[in-house]
Amino acid sequence: MEKKKTKEKTLPEIKEITTCEATGQMLKKARDEGVELCFDRAATMKACPIGENSACCKHCSMGPCRLNAKDPYGKVGVCGATIDTIQARNFGRMIAAGGAAHTDHGMAMLDLFREVVNGNIKEYTIKDPIKLVDVAESIGIETAEKTTEEVAKALYEELERTYTQVEGEIPFAQRVPPKTLETWRKLGIVPRGAMREIMEMMHRTHMGVDQEYNNIMKQGSRTALSDGWGGSMVATEISDILFGTPVPVAAEVNMGVLKENQVNIIVHGHEPNLFESMMQSVNSPTLIQAAKDAGAEGINLVGMCCSGAEMLSRHGIPHAGNFTSTEAIMVTGAVDAMAVDVQCIQQALSKVADCYGTYLFTTNPRCHIEGADHIEFHEDNPSQCTDDIVIKAISRFKSRKYPVQIPNIRNTGIHGFSYEYINYMLGGSFRGSYTPLNDNIINGRIRGVAGVVGCTNPRVKQDWVHVELVKELIRNDVLVLQTGCSQIALAKAGLCSPEAAYLAGPGLSEVCDAVGMPPVLGMGSCVDNSRILIAASEMVRVGGLGESIAELPVAGAAPEYMSEKAICIGQYFVASGVYTIFGVTFPVVENTRFHDLLFSGLEKQGLGKWGFSVDPHEMAQKMIAHIDSKRKALGIDKTRERKLVDMAERRDLA
Repeated sequence: MEKKKTKEKTLPEIKEITTCEATGQMLKKARDEGVELCFDRAATMKACPIGENSACCKHCSMGPCRLNAKDPYGKVGVCGATIDTIQARNFGRMIAAGGAAHTDHGMAMLDLFREVVNGNIKEYTIKDPIKLVDVAESIGIETAEKTTEEVAKALYEELERTYTQVEGEIPFAQRVPPKTLETWRKLGIVPRGAMREIMEMMHRTHMGVDQEYNNIMKQGSRTALSDGWGGSMVATEISDILFGTPVPVAAEVNMGVLKENQVNIIVHGHEPNLFESMMQSVNSPTLIQAAKDAGAEGINLVGMCCSGAEMLSRHGIPHAGNFTSTEAIMVTGAVDAMAVDVQCIQQALSKVADCYGTYLFTTNPRCHIEGADHIEFHEDNPSQCTDDIVIKAISRFKSRKYPVQIPNIRNTGIHGFSYEYINYMLGGSFRGSYTPLNDNIINGRIRGVAGVVGCTNPRVKQDWVHVELVKELIRNDVLVLQTGCSQIALAKAGLCSPEAAYLAGPGLSEVCDAVGMPPVLGMGSCVDNSRILIAASEMVRVGGLGESIAELPVAGAAPEYMSEKAICIGQYFVASGVYTIFGVTFPVVENTRFHDLLFSGLEKQGLGKWGFSVDPHEMAQKMIAHIDSKRKALGIDKTRERKLVDMAERRDLA
């Protein structure tokens, strides 16, 4: 690709764009070399103000119709659609698209599981039979005196209903706290099957069908729940069964994980199948020898984005950076190959790869990119794809022609806090329970729990909102659960290590020190948000914090979200009962009835509610205020007095 000099005078200073020093170094290098990255594209392409507010409709050819956000009820669309109908349709379609992405990923994992169980694919096996039994029993499958194969076949047949069922309730509805499920049934939003819910959502939002915003959003909630308690949950549980349930592991993040004297291969995307096979290929003695014959000391496998976060949590594979760093890392000149599968993959990667002679390979039939080579990945012969990628990466290393500049920055943290490990961590092998967590919330050491998740967005300062928000939360004794690109932002800031407990408030710090855990628990990729739902359900089950998820002192946030998946995730948390606040922008016009429905009306129905703020400190205060309101409603707003017992008192107790 021909490089062109970027007009730096029109661009913001790098310190205004990112808090990630490594990404900043590569952005400067890219500008000096005339290579455009997403940050500079965002600076030179302003967001459409009408689309940003969802005040437009392009669902038929009588339009597109543009309404005025400053006077939302001043006019209607050509068909007569009001601003509330238009917004609800747009929001519903974002939910459907985001839900389809997670659900299709989940179905791909279930397809693999079926073929493994039936013996048609032998390259993968069931790595966690205990998790298999636990998941099966959680949805009512009898496992006593059954073989692993029999349990697996029964589980597959039951979970298939998550996608194909046209009536009834999805299997994982059995995991939902009874009072929460009762609310869903009353509102008519219990998901049937993901395919039906997504199809109906798209139908309802077609021109001339559903034209009442409350009714549209009922289906919006139902569709979102079919993702959170369906497609996404299936993806996480099957991944654990096949590849192993994460347990805490120390791992490095940031661009310093690249090695100049080794063949560097990056895997970026969302499906663990490719990454698991790549792990086998890079450890092949034959390929390692080929790399050494080419002058390398070895092969260095690195992750990015969500499949990277999943492998970071499951295997401790180093992670080079989150979504907005995926172009910047190629500017190092050290990346010999990047293999991608699906989701969050920028088309511009092919141009940046071309600028630095990096091989970019697409591997999934769902995702081809103009300018990238395609090597299709097949689960029945995975090494055919991954071995070929390694061989081509070795050839690139041997003929590197661009200077290598790797930022010498690495940050070590602890990752892999699955629901199961948190249960063990709090109670041990024989007394595993969330009771210690609930007890410490009740006694006030822990104020509440926050899930901080989601993407990074080049329209805001990279990582800054995530880091500032979480610092404020833990300073106020709020335990933070993390997934996706947000987890990497926090890991780069050093907040995923036990030593970070010194930044927490006295109560949370005391708990962290006692348990030996960080104040921020990394749980995996964005699809692994289902782990947070299961944890919330367990908090309800063990008691003392209300009878539904809506009563828990918890809150959620996606400070730098950018995708339709995030909207779907947000809605399934809201529909589950969680106050969920987003940053950057929000696709709704204020002072409309639809805005009121999302930001207060859903809560009145017994669900959660949406929130919005671009400022991390305001965001934190809103979350803390919500947590405090739930504590007050539970009658635990006044903490019990904590008093050291002296020896005389100990004798009296005896």
